[in-house]
Amino acid sequence: TGHGVVLGAGIAGLLAARVLTDTYDHVTVIERDRFPDADDARRGVPQGGHTHVLMPRGAQVLDELLPGVLDELSRAGAVPVEPLVDLRAIIGGRRMLDTPVGAAAVQASRPFLERHVRERVRDFGGVELVDGCDVVEVLADERGTSITGVRVLRRAPGSAEESIPADLVVDATGRGSRTPVWLEGLGYERPTEDRPKVDVGYASRYLRMAPGVAVEASVMVGPVPGHARGMAFNAVEGGLRLLTVAGIGRANHPPADDEGFLAFACSVAPPDVAAAIRTAEPTTEVATYRYPAYQRRHYRRLRRFPDGLLVAGDALCSFSPIYAQGMTVAALEALELRRCLADGRAGLARRYFPAVDRLVHGAWQMGLGSDLALPEVEGKRTLQIRLLN
Repeated sequence: TGHGVVLGAGIAGLLAARVLTDTYDHVTVIERDRFPDADDARRGVPQGGHTHVLMPRGAQVLDELLPGVLDELSRAGAVPVEPLVDLRAIIGGRRMLDTPVGAAAVQASRPFLERHVRERVRDFGGVELVDGCDVVEVLADERGTSITGVRVLRRAPGSAEESIPADLVVDATGRGSRTPVWLEGLGYERPTEDRPKVDVGYASRYLRMAPGVAVEASVMVGPVPGHARGMAFNAVEGGLRLLTVAGIGRANHPPADDEGFLAFACSVAPPDVAAAIRTAEPTTEVATYRYPAYQRRHYRRLRRFPDGLLVAGDALCSFSPIYAQGMTVAALEALELRRCLADGRAGLARRYFPAVDRLVHGAWQMGLGSDLALPEVEGKRTLQIRLLN
């Protein structure tokens, strides 16, 4: 019974909404952007035009929460790949062995994945998706100990602020989450933040391979010390390839002009892949994106926290996109949310934040630790990180 409200309709928000349907009769998802009619990147997802991979564990969770969705995605054109079998991975300058792992990742554009997940979540009874709507603030009871809803303003001309009551609010609004500000306004401490600098620059474009040219469904090349550049060349829906190149440090940021982008890609790609890229037909312009720093907010450490409020996805922890961790971690957070709700609503935040913090920590250590193998990245190399690398 009751009403759950999710702020943000990205992958983290949609999967949180799906989980809330097990507990609440009515679930409302509030999204600032307008939902696109086609598979176009939303304005609020600036990395939407770049390579996304749903790792095997994330794909398993997605299919558990939305049964049959992986088959649906494949029928619509998504490309299932088994890591280290269908994928050529060159990490640390060395090609990894072909090693079956018995599970498939999913390659598709981010807008394509998000649209299919959104449509499946919309089909659940009691779910309402509201787009073009800003969240002004969270509402609390007189003592400020419980969140009772949100105040919103629709972007349609002439709209007035309106209040939406809620028994639980999940903030999945991404890196720009305003929960720290809202907490401070209610008399709580803001969470401490970690923001290690990485300064990654990205550039991507869609290509159509020339007839007769054969390359694995995915080719990934990681940066190495002294050449902090990498790439992903993935088969996606529509028979296209999505080429994303990236560099750490301003001197390694890829250019956005046609010639510069091609030259950068060929400076990273293996010779046969570079030849395939040169003969491929571009179908879009080059899209760019910059990721200056990781961001992790430590809600688990807060001694006081209001009832009826949780945080998920990039609003909790934002990883460097280079490691394709974000969507899979968001899926695992949704599983933890389901488990915590199954144990009752009392003390929900006290159980949820430590549980998701354990998930986040492993991915954080792996991604940041790998970056710190490169002298181009600033940061403290602890003994643990040096041993890992």
